[in-house]
Amino acid sequence: MLCSFLSETNSGNPVICLGTNQTQQASFMSDLDVQLPSAFDPFAEANAEDSSAGAGSKDYVHVRTQQRNGRKSLTTVQGLKKEYSYNKILKDLKKEFCCNGTVVQDPELGQVIQLQGDQRKNVATFLVQVSSLTGACL
Repeated sequence: MLCSFLSETNSGNPVICLGTNQTQQASFMSDLDVQLPSAFDPFAEANAEDSSAGAGSKDYVHVRTQQRNGRKSLTTVQGLKKEYSYNKILKDLKKEFCCNGTVVQDPELGQVIQLQGDQRKNVATFLVQVSSLTGACL
């Protein structure tokens, strides 16, 4: 492709032609289009699944931390089964880790447990010990 843009001078050195015609540019652009790989969407499988099932329908429990201001952080637990009593779980978590927390009702995610501080490891080990969850579900 690039060779078609080169011409040789009298001394034999290749020089790039600045004044190319439209046919050379068109063939150059079509070659580029052929070489581009197709777009890969890593979230295609997640979008294909039915997202209207709501929280608690999947077997995963998400334990995340959210940064507030400065060093303050918030740990959220979502995806627990609906038959669990969130208030009792929250009460045990607050006693076990000496932190404050609340249960928040979210329209998309359902009930979400929020704890003060970064309690991810503590919550994960607590849920594995108390319930029938495995480490792969967290």
